Amino acid sequence: MKSDSILVVDDEPNIVLSLRFLMRAEGYPVHVAVDGHQAIDLAREHQPRVVLLDLMLPGQDGYEVCQQMRQTPGLENAGIIMLTARGRETEREKGLALGADDYITKPFSTRELLDCVRQYMAGPARQDQPSGQIGPTAVAGSM
Repeated sequence: MKSDSILVVDDEPNIVLSLRFLMRAEGYPVHVAVDGHQAIDLAREHQPRVVLLDLMLPGQDGYEVCQQMRQTPGLENAGIIMLTARGRETEREKGLALGADDYITKPFSTRELLDCVRQYMAGPARQDQPSGQIGPTAVAGSM
């Protein structure tokens, strides 16, 4: 059963602290994973509605984690938002092609991130979307 929780996947303690604070301030339950394997385990256990996923992780990278989540029953429609310092267009395209719904580069705008999260918390990220349309936006900003 899908929960209204958010899974934060990042190995940088300061980013984790900031994201956890921001999401909890909005009233969302938050789970934290610091590597790809832990992310998959926690995602299976809690079935979050939204995943905030860093690309550069120890072990599996964010691309692999995203792909695995999309193949996991119960996680197919979770909103996966990649948060990364990698801002090249080819990396963004790869993330979206592998199943991410949004790709936000660091530093990012907290307002835009929250708008994106709220949209996915309101309903399934991938259900009933026209072919070729992937989530609400891919943004860059300044956090």
